[in-house]
Amino acid sequence: MQITDIRVRMVNTDSKMKAVVSVTFDDCFVVHDIKVIEGEKGLFIAMPSRKTSDGEYRDIAHPINREMRSSLENAILDVYNEEQARAPEDGDTIAED
Repeated sequence: MQITDIRVRMVNTDSKMKAVVSVTFDDCFVVHDIKVIEGEKGLFIAMPSRKTSDGEYRDIAHPINREMRSSLENAILDVYNEEQARAPEDGDTIAED
């Protein structure tokens, strides 16, 4: 299974959540709402989840082995970092036509 597209939507808040990501696999399956979170040890991804009736959050979709999780996280964070580098600095303005 190959990652064929990663779309990053930056979050414009001072929260720990930095972006929401959609990942397409093999040009035929997409997973939405993967979050990029800033933790104590740096950035990591959180898979889409749902709150259960007992108040716990359970992943809806997730990698089932360490290698896939690492590959997915690295690919997402690479694209996130590229987007972050392209984003205007605080105080910069974007000229409109």
